[in-house]
Amino acid sequence: MKTLKSVGYLLALPVLLVALWWVGTSGEPNFFVPTPVQLVDTFGPTWFEGRISTDVIPSVGRLVVGVLLAIVLGVVLGLLVGLNRTLRALTEPVFEFFRALPPPVLIPVLMLLIGVNDSMKVAVIVSGAIWPVLLNTIEGVRSIDPVQNETSRSYGISGFARIRYQVVPSAMPTVMAGIRQCLSIGLILMVISEMFASSSGLGFTIVQFQRSFAIPEMWSGIIVLGLIGVVMSFIFQWAERRVLRWYNGLKEVENAV
Repeated sequence: MKTLKSVGYLLALPVLLVALWWVGTSGEPNFFVPTPVQLVDTFGPTWFEGRISTDVIPSVGRLVVGVLLAIVLGVVLGLLVGLNRTLRALTEPVFEFFRALPPPVLIPVLMLLIGVNDSMKVAVIVSGAIWPVLLNTIEGVRSIDPVQNETSRSYGISGFARIRYQVVPSAMPTVMAGIRQCLSIGLILMVISEMFASSSGLGFTIVQFQRSFAIPEMWSGIIVLGLIGVVMSFIFQWAERRVLRWYNGLKEVENAV
């Protein structure tokens, strides 16, 4: 019963939106908005006859590499900066400057420095997706309970052991919030990077459909992007529940008291 209820909550809004879409397109045909039936008929031939291997998988591969690099670099740099007050004071103005730059603005620069290749597209993803992870890690390290720091000093816990057993777990809830933002930013930048000087990928294909007025095919590409975002969200929620199992348990105990 509980499983059925969860499935009902999961599917209720999508079913409602599809029903509204069906009703809205049931009257006079609109060239720019296909009906659900048209989209379903178009989806299979468009994506399952070669484009999965030539467009979808390479795009997802670049997205995964870019997001993982952004997470690793953001956490490592965030720990270094967050633990060093002097380094934090020196880097804060620089971080604020680069964080304020829209990542698409850097695409022409990265094209000149790296070239038009997969490395450039990954660099675009990293240049924008790193900031929520980096800044949230710094903030998470800064907001560690001073009592925990004093306790660690009292027990002689220092160096890497302190980072592993005290700093990282304490900052992890904030870090995971940054990673959640990183995923959505990475997906957006993946599409944008493929719209510039590219010959494959989801972003390139969707733009090509739009320019050739293949409207149902264009909408099907948008659906593919949405499905990728949903899968990423479910994977993140699964990982978050396991990484923060201790934190969620602590919250449940505090709420029960």
